Amino acid sequence: MTTLPAGFAYAFDEAPLRRLHIKAATGGMGGQFSDGYVLGLIGIAMSLATSPLGLTTYWQGLIGSASLIGILIGSLLIGPLADRIGRRGLYSWTMAVFCIVSVLQFYVNSPEQLFVLRLILGVALGADYVVGISLVSELVPRRHRGRLLSLMMVAWVAGFSSAYGIGYLLQQVGGENAWRWILFSSAVPALLVFTIRLGTPESPLWLVNKGRHELAKRIVQASLGNDIQLPPPSAQIEQASWLHLFSRKWIRNTLVGAMFYTCQVIPYFAMSTFIPRVLETLNVEDGYASGIVYNAFLLLGSILGLMIINKISRRAFLTGSFYVTSAALLILAAWTNMPAALVVALFAVFACVLAGAGVLEFAYTPELFPTELRASGVGFVVAASRLGGAGGTFILPILMENYGTHAALGGCVAALLLGGIICQIWAPETGNTPIEGHH
Repeated sequence: MTTLPAGFAYAFDEAPLRRLHIKAATGGMGGQFSDGYVLGLIGIAMSLATSPLGLTTYWQGLIGSASLIGILIGSLLIGPLADRIGRRGLYSWTMAVFCIVSVLQFYVNSPEQLFVLRLILGVALGADYVVGISLVSELVPRRHRGRLLSLMMVAWVAGFSSAYGIGYLLQQVGGENAWRWILFSSAVPALLVFTIRLGTPESPLWLVNKGRHELAKRIVQASLGNDIQLPPPSAQIEQASWLHLFSRKWIRNTLVGAMFYTCQVIPYFAMSTFIPRVLETLNVEDGYASGIVYNAFLLLGSILGLMIINKISRRAFLTGSFYVTSAALLILAAWTNMPAALVVALFAVFACVLAGAGVLEFAYTPELFPTELRASGVGFVVAASRLGGAGGTFILPILMENYGTHAALGGCVAALLLGGIICQIWAPETGNTPIEGHH
């Protein structure tokens, strides 16, 4: 073990990896696993609940998008709140709400009841996205930040993909109430994550930004050690305001964050929620089995994204992924009567590349904003993305019913091309940006 010189101190953002960093990252990853799980299970649960609950196409689209609408509401409300009152309290209790509402889903008897509960779950998800990403990005050291935040996306995809697999298994053994057990199952990871998060301290950087330097110093000494040096308190304490997100200084980052995230999640949620139905309309005989392949490639892609996050620039990663995924879906949209094996292969490429670039939703988004605006900025970006995701999820089955699957795929291609063009022109590079203070 190397002995440090007397009086030596690491800058907070350059600290060696310690137990608190691992605890925070694990809690953040667990929250994202739960978030992905609850969004991933709704597609297969709805397919089984269609007859018992009398779900029309309208209700399928509305329930499929309910959690995304809730995320929009939760992230818009919680972002500014977390910048004012802190991250810790919200971070500790979102999973408790999540667990309770998951259990209540077991007892629904109407489309209206399921919609309301999925909406409440979405509000909790929106809060968790905001405080989880903000707290973890502010606690972990810079050289580990990209990887640890990317691991949160891997965990999200793992939750999303495993929900499909577990739902498929419960479908086989759950009988007529299989859809109820599928919806109930999201309570299990939420309860586990709630226990993991207990004891996580407040963000020292947020405390410094609020002028509470002594408390921040005590937390750092108790949780990280006496050899970690906080940044000095600012002479002027900044107060978070939504107006700052749209000031001349930050509007470019705000709009780029909102647009790249939105253009990623529109095809992600639209395709993933209805993948069995999409595949079956493209002459793939076993849509559920092929859906498992699709979800496996989502997970593989997120792992590959984790491996390359620090090896290429954020801009190149963003732009290239949009163009590759749009090309894959364009071929699917333009080629009628495509062989089933090629359909599955192109969807696998789409899933792998889109999920790989999805790690940037967690690594890139918090890097776009300073500490005093981070939760508000992340909240706005997440809200915008979920508005797009909810719209895409609601519209996709209606487009498929009225205009066919190829037209629906064409809409997803347009969203991906728009994201690529916007990022190529305006996306800033943030890979080497320190997280504390102002950029």
